[in-house]
Amino acid sequence: MTKSAAAALIRKGVNSNNIPQHWADLGCGSGIFTEAIAGLLPPHSTIMAVDVNHQSLPRTLGKNVSVQFVQADFIASEINIQALDGILMANALHFVQDKTALIQKLEKYMNDHARFLIVEYDYPQSNQWEPYPIPYTALQQLFEQLDYTQIEKISERESIYGGKMFAALISKKQLSK
Repeated sequence: MTKSAAAALIRKGVNSNNIPQHWADLGCGSGIFTEAIAGLLPPHSTIMAVDVNHQSLPRTLGKNVSVQFVQADFIASEINIQALDGILMANALHFVQDKTALIQKLEKYMNDHARFLIVEYDYPQSNQWEPYPIPYTALQQLFEQLDYTQIEKISERESIYGGKMFAALISKKQLSK
């Protein structure tokens, strides 16, 4: 996926005001979505990019957005972050078996108006690349059970692997875009 395709998928999930924001990209991989969200965030925002494998990411991306890479397993480890405005998980949630426990753990890293921005494949069959898939209907049910009130599929696109990919914006409170 290109950076521009990634940005198009998540664009509606990023607050477009001019106030700097603090985000985490969990399971950032090579940084395609880190770079995409950096191009959408206001200047002087920050992103903590987290991945279990070492990644070489630029320290500044987009419109003067600071990027800090942390090598860690966001599922099993505690990460020293707080007051996040958002958590991006692009093609990462399908590696998590106990999604409820993870979401509850991640909530303590977020501020009161924070949002989850989730990118996943919209099919239910597990495979070697997606051991615990979460199609949109299952994602919606998961977050409804955790008292989230805004769960919206904000975009979708064809996947090169067949089927569709979607991006969803999730929060406990109504968000301004």
